[in-house]
Amino acid sequence: MKLKKPPLPIPILMLIGIVAISFSAIFIKWSDAPASVQGMYRLLFTSLLMLPFARPYSGAAFALRKKDWIMLVLSGTMLALHFLLWMGSLKYTSVASSTMIMALEPVFIMLGVYFLYKEKTAVSAILGLSIAIGGVVFIGWGDIGISADNLKGDLLSVGGTVAVAVHMLIGQKLVVRMPSYLYSLIVFLSAAGVFAIYNLFMGISFFNYPANEWGIFLLLAVVPTVFGHILFNWLLQYVSATTVSMNILGEPVGASILAYLLLGEQLTALQWAGGLLVMFGLGVYLYAGRKKTIQVADAIQNAS
Repeated sequence: MKLKKPPLPIPILMLIGIVAISFSAIFIKWSDAPASVQGMYRLLFTSLLMLPFARPYSGAAFALRKKDWIMLVLSGTMLALHFLLWMGSLKYTSVASSTMIMALEPVFIMLGVYFLYKEKTAVSAILGLSIAIGGVVFIGWGDIGISADNLKGDLLSVGGTVAVAVHMLIGQKLVVRMPSYLYSLIVFLSAAGVFAIYNLFMGISFFNYPANEWGIFLLLAVVPTVFGHILFNWLLQYVSATTVSMNILGEPVGASILAYLLLGEQLTALQWAGGLLVMFGLGVYLYAGRKKTIQVADAIQNAS
């Protein structure tokens, strides 16, 4: 049953969430630790913060089927891959370029829903998709003019976006059968475990980091994850998923402003043009697809 109103006005809560997730790329840029270590501790610390509130969901955890556990681990693996690629991209390209490309997540989800559940897309949404992809081409072209490393970062960000889209598609299918809190906790722990195995296999140190790095790991867990992504999940009881998904347009803007103020990063004219095209295209796509939200959810549930 949905509550009539949240404790704070929804626009204020959404603004808090946008600012919080915008800091994610800044913290990553400040850290010298490998992306796999940043991702592991971000997810591990978030899980530890969630564990004290998980007891009411123990019954639901024991009721999960073997197939559910396999899908949960797969979702966690894709989340780990997302963080590995996206965090890695920030070592090569600008915050603005990486986060603008990451904003294409709804586009890849739309494609996944179409191929998996045969969900048709409005012509206007496809137009928005085309504009957004054109924007990514502009960003990549602008980065080629800077260095080959920048283009490498863009490609890593695209790979990370595909991975998180697969993670979200799996999640949409699972949360119709289990509490979203339990889903998030198990997936975060699974992803942290995948990172631990990766770091062990690659010979990457688990503990040999200075105090400031541990502070960044904790900030990554608290600020963009708890006050960003978990806050947005909580807001789903008050507003539609489409409304919440519109916040993805705010992250590249917020992250770009913070990168300019805190990192001194500046964009080329082509990057600005590409970013504007991505934002406009996504706006067209999300507006055109707002009526499809319930239909998509029904299609996913029926396919379960």
